[in-house]
Amino acid sequence: MPDSGVLIVCATPIGNLGDVTLRVLDALRDADIIEAEDTRVTRKLLARYDIHTPLEPYHAKNLDARTPAVVQRVAGGARVALVSDAGTPGVSDPGAHLVDACLEAGLRVDVLPGASAIITALVASGLPTHAFYFGGFLPRKAGERMRALEKLATLDATLIFYESPRRTARTLADIAQAFPGRRAAMARELTKLFEEVVRGEVAAVAASLAERELKGEVVLLVGPPMRDRGVEIDEAEIGDRVDALLAQGMSRKDAVKRVAEQSGVARNEIYRIALGR
Repeated sequence: MPDSGVLIVCATPIGNLGDVTLRVLDALRDADIIEAEDTRVTRKLLARYDIHTPLEPYHAKNLDARTPAVVQRVAGGARVALVSDAGTPGVSDPGAHLVDACLEAGLRVDVLPGASAIITALVASGLPTHAFYFGGFLPRKAGERMRALEKLATLDATLIFYESPRRTARTLADIAQAFPGRRAAMARELTKLFEEVVRGEVAAVAASLAERELKGEVVLLVGPPMRDRGVEIDEAEIGDRVDALLAQGMSRKDAVKRVAEQSGVARNEIYRIALGR
């Protein structure tokens, strides 16, 4: 097997084409072929920097057919660059399939870092950065989406999700229901001319975007539970939440557990509040 064969995973700009790294530009120029999620998007980057390396499409609809051929090409000594539409291939895009296939074949894989929508949105949100959880795209079906959110209710980390602009309002409404009272942010068109970051209490953010027609890629963020953060407990609100769940037929034990998960307030405190009403 030739030593020169390599799959080069190239992080590309998330919006502003000036954010590409010098290493990535060198790799794109030197590659024998570029495997691109969308060749039309990648051509804009190549044109900006006068790069003429041949392009081939590699995306979710053709990866099963294309992967063996690309792996064989790398095994034969080719330098193959892999790019997605934006950011690092392999993060919520089909590039991960090709990376895995090359690694399983014992081939060399180099990853060149660059712009990241996840990190950019996290820092811009103003939410805690001590820990964060990236959940990719949430399920499209409302019930599955709520169940996925509920599983993350007690995680002491800022939660980060990708979302399409068409589903942003619905997803934010579900997030507001799952995590009432928490701080949140919506970031879109990051690094572009119309970059926007909306910050605030999650229900307020959801309400402000409910009737808007959004464009561009969207990142949704919600802060961690407020436990141990010196936040004053609103006992009336906590009691109202428990009462609402009891009215829906939930047992007191399950209602207290649900409110504890959503608010980050200790269960014994919620029991005390609920029994004292």
